[in-house]
Amino acid sequence: MPNAHHEPLHDTVVVIPARDEESEVLGSLESLAAQTHRPDLILVVVNNSTDDTERVAEEFASRPDVPPTQVLSLPHNPHKKAGALNHGLARLAHQAGSLAEAARFVLVMDADTSLHPEFVARARLVMESDSGLGGVSATCYGRGGLWRSTWQRYLAGMQIIEYGRYAHTRSRRGVHTMAGAGSFYRTEALQQLIAERGEVFWQHSGNLVEDYETTLALKESGWRVTANQYCVAYTDLMPRLRDLVRQRERWVRGTLDIMRQRGWTRHTRLSIVQYVLGLLGFTYSLGWIAVWVGQSVAQGSPAGDPLWLAILLAWSLFSALRVAPLGWKAMLVCASLLPELVFQLIRTYWMGMSLWRSYTSGAATWA
Repeated sequence: MPNAHHEPLHDTVVVIPARDEESEVLGSLESLAAQTHRPDLILVVVNNSTDDTERVAEEFASRPDVPPTQVLSLPHNPHKKAGALNHGLARLAHQAGSLAEAARFVLVMDADTSLHPEFVARARLVMESDSGLGGVSATCYGRGGLWRSTWQRYLAGMQIIEYGRYAHTRSRRGVHTMAGAGSFYRTEALQQLIAERGEVFWQHSGNLVEDYETTLALKESGWRVTANQYCVAYTDLMPRLRDLVRQRERWVRGTLDIMRQRGWTRHTRLSIVQYVLGLLGFTYSLGWIAVWVGQSVAQGSPAGDPLWLAILLAWSLFSALRVAPLGWKAMLVCASLLPELVFQLIRTYWMGMSLWRSYTSGAATWA
């Protein structure tokens, strides 16, 4: 708990774990320097890097016009991202005797993420409005780039739609996961996790989703978490199918592993139900399309049952309206249904493979 007689040493401290991010980490740091409410301290934990991430971060830290920045090197870290985060938090706590005495708030963000200039200011307002909040999660949007092929543009576009839809539909209460791209924590809540289990982020080789596991731990400790649509983070997209599938298998496999470990609880049951409904929903959609195609082939022309056509039209309209905030191009893509159907096939593959590996393979490792 915070010292009753002293204000914390800092107001807001940022911890950035960075592994092989020499081309991205500067953009993340620049977005922090551009905040309307600048952080008091930035800790960059260079984690098992093999490139020039440390040099880029050091060059930023040496500039006189940026927030105070310390670059911590962790070249042989067996606990991967969770270990890097805990290392940064331990270094911060050492400055004042405890984490809660060192800072009021800690912002954790990925090194391939950029924050809206008002992110810190808005997150602080949300946290100050409710003392029972342990954290505020960013609302994430995909960041486009220069793609070399039509296929890469398609993958990027579908990820942008995916992020945008989730940003506008995720629950503001009982948030499933505090986003690794940007999570703003109350140090009092993190200090409680340290008291209860000796660390904030679970340092286990099978913990592929430290953000989800920590979200559950906060809820289990009595804290609430929320997401705010005005606390915006922009994150990189996967330009290649192999990279996208690998990323999503890690996310989904890690989430399934944690849910299996925790079991059916009031904090996991919604996530379990959503996963099952997601698989069942796609199976139903695929079956519906197969029946429609079969009837069309049998008739020699597209099946024209008015009820089926009405359902198809309603689904097309619903898909378009769900992405209205992203503009008319996204609405047109979703209304046409076929692009999303192809992406659903890809999504079902990584969801199914993640389920299979969670139950059949050994302990997963974070890569």
